[in-house]
Parts: sequence; structure tokens; C-alpha cells
Amino acid sequence: MNVAVRSDVLSAVGRLVAAVRTAYRGPAIGVEHAVVCLLSRGHLLIEDVPGVGKTTLAMALGRSLGLGVQRLQFTPDTLPSDILGLSIFNQQAQEFEFHPGPIFTPILVADEINRATPKTQAALLEAMNERAVTMDGQTRPLPEPFLVLATQNPIEYLGTYPLPESQLDRFLMRISLGYPDPAEERALIRSGGADRVLAGLTPVLAHDDLRAAQAAVEAVTVAEKLVDYVMAIVQRTRVSRELVLGVSPRGAQGFFRAVQAHALVAGRPFATPDDVKQVAPAALAHRVLASSAGRYDGGGAGRREREALQRILDEVPVPL
Repeated sequence: MNVAVRSDVLSAVGRLVAAVRTAYRGPAIGVEHAVVCLLSRGHLLIEDVPGVGKTTLAMALGRSLGLGVQRLQFTPDTLPSDILGLSIFNQQAQEFEFHPGPIFTPILVADEINRATPKTQAALLEAMNERAVTMDGQTRPLPEPFLVLATQNPIEYLGTYPLPESQLDRFLMRISLGYPDPAEERALIRSGGADRVLAGLTPVLAHDDLRAAQAAVEAVTVAEKLVDYVMAIVQRTRVSRELVLGVSPRGAQGFFRAVQAHALVAGRPFATPDDVKQVAPAALAHRVLASSAGRYDGGGAGRREREALQRILDEVPVPL
């Protein structure tokens, strides 16, 4: 075992995943990817229809960590100042005072981000990338940890401004939660919904435990053969005839971090090819562009990219 990854860190990550699962009854992979993003200091874009538990997932994650959660509904008239905050002149003090916006929170649920104008989207994504807000010549750091769970409806295009590839690249992962298993949905209906469980959630990780888990991500052992496997997948996206845009160097770095974080979520101090295959679709499909990309055709935005990526995963030899 890699001595840099302590057993108590693995136990702490396991407790976090289990706690979130008590409130969010959808597919377990959604919880795993959310925790991977948190540990990797990345952000998550959830592309799904309303009512499948996106906000429940975010609230459960926040309460399991004892962190604040803010929810912001994006509309076409949402302004950058509605997210970042603004300075208001105080007549008594005869000076401008900065009033922070909802982005100054450990976990921000950005609902229907594709309804905001490109200018507003850019303001949010710049803050996500820099982890700070600069206004009136002063830079104000965002909380640590800081996680954005953004959502967008994949089948509603009227009145929306889809995120361009350069901004999609700011998200570590893009996933679709899907509907819960019938047995889980039945239990959810019988229990009266997730609100009661959410209200009873208590923190299972202290702030220091979370920082230790985030630091442990880089300590996860990755064999050289596995690094070659990751690089082979990335390189294949750049030469594939099915894709006109391959994975960027930033995307490759994020992919590698996600592989390490997934190993921790799986309870291991070392990464395996299974970690690569588990995170590849969510970490890479939104960073590439298919040559035949077009309008929605019933498979959801990014369907062609996911299919092309899956063929790449099938073709690249898995290291033994």
C-alpha cells in the first residue's frame, strides 16, 4: 500500500459516499462522480431532465460535509453581478461596499446554466477557473473547498445558449444521472421523498479530513503502464477521423486527476485500468467534438462524441 494514502483517508471517503447515498437514490455512479470532482477540485456539469435529483445530490453532499449550499436559477436576464456580487455606495461611510453574490459558497448549484447569456456564462466559468472574483480592481478568493454543480436540460433548446467547447472544457466532468432503479424509486415514494432524509443528515467529514482526502489524490499510485494507457486514449482522440476536436492538455490533466480520485472513491490507494474506463466517458466526452455533430436527434447532446469515445476505449489495448 502507498504509505502516503492513509487508511483513515480511504475510510473517510467511503463514509462520505455512503452518507450521500442515503439521501440520493439515483444511480450510484452519479454520487461517485460528484465526489471525484470534489476530491479533484473540479466542477461537475449534469445534463439531464428536471426532477431526477440533481439538487438533492448537491444538498446531500453539502450536508454530509457540513458545508453551505447555494442554488441559483439561471434565466436569460441573469447578469454577471447576480452571480459574482456588486459594489454599492454607502452614503454614511462615503465609500463603496462589496456585497458578495451567491458564488461565494462552498457548493453552488447553477440550475439551467445554458439559459444564461454567453456573457453571464463566461463570468461564472472564469470564477470557476480562477477560484476568485476580481471586481473594482480587487481580487477576492472563493471558499475552499469550492464546487460548482451546474445543470442543463438536454432536450430544451428554445431560449438557451449552449456552452461552447472552450467553456465546456472548464468542467472536469459532464454526466447524466438518469432515472433511479425501480426498487430505489419505490423506496423513495414510500418514504415521502428525500427531504426528510436530507434534514437528518449530519456531517461525516471534518474540514481537515476533506483537505487530507483532496491532498491524497495526488498521492494515489499510478503505474507507468497506466499513464501510457491514459495518454494513448488522449492521443487517439486527437487523430480520430470521427473527431474534429481532440482532448486538450488541460483535459488530459483533469482526466488523470479524475482517475486518481476514482481510485480513492473505490477504496484503493492505487489506480487500475477500471478507474480509467469508469471516468473516461464523463471526463472526456464533453472535451471532444464529433465531425458529424448536429442537432438533437433523440440521443441527447454529445451522443456522437460519447459513441466515438467508446469506440476509442474499445480499440486501445488495456495494460496487463
